[in-house]
Amino acid sequence: MFEPSTLALAEGAAEFAMTRGDFDQVRRLIHRHAGIHLAEGKQAMVYGRLSRRLRETGHASFADYLQHLERAIATGGAAADAELQRFVNCLTTNLTSFFREEHHFTALAEDLRARAAHLAAGGQPLRIWCSAASTGEEPYSLAMTAVEALGASANVEILASDIDTHVLATAERGVYGAESRGLGPERLRRHFQRGTGANEGRVRVRPELARLVRFATFNLVNGDWSRLGPAFDIVFCRNVMIYFDNATQRRVLQRTHGVLKPGGLLYVGHSENFSDARDLFRLRGKTIYERV
Repeated sequence: MFEPSTLALAEGAAEFAMTRGDFDQVRRLIHRHAGIHLAEGKQAMVYGRLSRRLRETGHASFADYLQHLERAIATGGAAADAELQRFVNCLTTNLTSFFREEHHFTALAEDLRARAAHLAAGGQPLRIWCSAASTGEEPYSLAMTAVEALGASANVEILASDIDTHVLATAERGVYGAESRGLGPERLRRHFQRGTGANEGRVRVRPELARLVRFATFNLVNGDWSRLGPAFDIVFCRNVMIYFDNATQRRVLQRTHGVLKPGGLLYVGHSENFSDARDLFRLRGKTIYERV
C-alpha cells in the first residue's frame, strides 16, 4: 500500500513522487480509454511502467505528467492522441506465445475444415479476428493452423488487432527467436525463414503465411466496430476481458456477438467464463463459445 503521501520503492526513496491520488487518476484514465480495471495491488506495476514515460517527457512527478496528459486530452489533436496511446502502451500487458492453449488450435483446425467445405461453392473467404494480437504469435499461429488444415491456398483472412501500437509493430515485422516456445522443427521449416549472419538464431514468417494476416490498431472499448468489415466466422479474444469490469465485459461481448456470423465461434482464455451471457453465447467446447 501507499505511505500517506508517496509510494516508497523497496530499495529506497522513489525517483518520482506518486501519491494515492495519482494512482487513482491513472486508474480512471486507463479505464476510461481502454476499459482496463486496475486492481488496488497494481501500484508498483504502474510506477515501474509509467516512470519510464516520465523520464522520456521530462516530468518531475506523476502529478505533473498526469496534469499534462489530461490537458492534452482536453485540447485534442494528433499530439494528444499520440501521448494517450503511449500511456496506454505502458500499461497494457502482453503475455503470449505460439500455439498457447493448444487445444484451441486443434478445435480450430476441425472447425475450419467444416466451414471451408460449406463455403467452397461460394468462394467466400473464412474471416478470423484475433482481437488481442500482441507481438504476433497468436495470429501467426492462426495462420499456420489454417494452412495446415486447408492447404497452402487457404482462402482465409485474419484481422489481427491490438490497442498497443508498440507490440503491433513487432508483430508486423514477424521476426522471432528460433527457440520461441510453441514452435517445433517441422513448423519452423515449413513456415519460417532462418536468419543468417547478424540474424543467426532468429526466424522470419514466410511471405506466403504473412499474406493471410492484416494488422490494425483497435480499441475494444472505444473503437469503431463498424470499420471491422464483413462479419467474422471466428473471433479469438483470449485473456483480454479478465482486465475489464463486468459492465465492460458485457458491452464487449454484445459487440462481439454483433460482428460474428450466426453460428460463429468465440475463443476465450482459460480463466474466462461467460456463462452469465447465455443470451449471447452458448458453450461449445473448452473455453469456446458459439454465437446464439
